[in-house]
Amino acid sequence: HPNTIETFRDKRVLDAGCGGGQHVTRVATVAREVVGADLNTAELMRARMSSMPNVRIIEADIARMEDPEGFDVTYSIGVIHHTDDPDATFRNLARLTNHGGRTIVWVYSHEGNFLNRVFVEGAKSLLIFHLPKAVVKAIAWLLTVALYVPVFTLYLLPLRFLPYHEYFQNFRKLTFLQNYLNVFDKLNAPQTHFITRDRIARWFAENGYRDIHISPYRGVSWRGSGTRN
Repeated sequence: HPNTIETFRDKRVLDAGCGGGQHVTRVATVAREVVGADLNTAELMRARMSSMPNVRIIEADIARMEDPEGFDVTYSIGVIHHTDDPDATFRNLARLTNHGGRTIVWVYSHEGNFLNRVFVEGAKSLLIFHLPKAVVKAIAWLLTVALYVPVFTLYLLPLRFLPYHEYFQNFRKLTFLQNYLNVFDKLNAPQTHFITRDRIARWFAENGYRDIHISPYRGVSWRGSGTRN
């Protein structure tokens, strides 16, 4: 929001940090070309997207990658906050966006994420990072199962003061696998920067954008977009 699938129609598009390709798959139905860039999933994605002729997958660091042609739309969903330097990463995405093109980002917010910032990130640094990956997967599975009890009981009540009350509305719409992957992602990510509203606003203002839109999503994240001058 406020972008729609029509934002991508007939455009050359970059998915910066394409992961498993769920966004690429949808955008490619209308885009002229979609380039998916990722450091970890390129091989998997090439096999998965082999039947889509307008999709090209590259292994690249979105904070440093180059493309001489540039892109009409550049988007990054849930990735910038995991990079070493989110400010530098956004600057590079702005550089990759052609003049008159759109940049769209979604990041975890500092606001509304006290429990994640203090307890989840604290547990990761003290314990999770030292465990085998199989154990981390098991912990994520158990946590996901445990969340279903309050989310489908207590959080059905109109108690909006409860932490993550708005966020869990999405939890109830997703499959167990999707919820499990979200929990695992939070535990597995080696680093997470929680972005303030002022910070994401500076990204767009300092890199020459107009028609800037920044708004909260489910109380735990920011969505931002703008047109590059």
